[in-house]
Amino acid sequence: MKIDRIIAGSLQTNGYLVYDDKSLKGYIIDPDGSADIFLTKVNQIPLKVEGIILSHHHYDHRGAVEGIRAKIPCPLYIHGDDKNRLPLKADVILKNGDSIFVGETEFHVVHTPGHTKGGICLLSEEKNVAFTGDTIFNVDLGRTDLRDGSPEEMIQSIKEIISKWKDEITIYPGHGDPCTMAYVRQHNREYLQIISS
Repeated sequence: MKIDRIIAGSLQTNGYLVYDDKSLKGYIIDPDGSADIFLTKVNQIPLKVEGIILSHHHYDHRGAVEGIRAKIPCPLYIHGDDKNRLPLKADVILKNGDSIFVGETEFHVVHTPGHTKGGICLLSEEKNVAFTGDTIFNVDLGRTDLRDGSPEEMIQSIKEIISKWKDEITIYPGHGDPCTMAYVRQHNREYLQIISS
């Protein structure tokens, strides 16, 4: 399995191409900025795009969706609790526990509300990889003071879900650099405050 990070848009959002290195089939996650940046990389691979997955509905994670789909018709995925806030029509409505396969690698949809009602992470325990959107970053957590954010739900998501992830899991967040959960447990002050409360 391969993961390519593309940093784009006004808020320097991490978009990802995750794909099987044999079949070259895979997904685009959270594409912002210019569609051309993503399309160029797709053509270089060449990636057979099976869909675009949004970790949540915010504009800085979907800015390139329409431009990509104008060139590469493919389904758009989002959690059901965020679909009505999305100014695009989603084709696949995700729920907690759903599986998405990248080649033979299975990712589970993990519903982690707090930043938005329908925020998700994509977790592969087999590969020790998690795409975390704006739920958790390397040194802090996603904001909870926006329209459909919830500090209480964020605390619950951290305590009941993410705190149980093993140290070896590498998180690929919506902003900032990837890191391991071991790094989070040493350097992420907001995470540590929640865990110790």
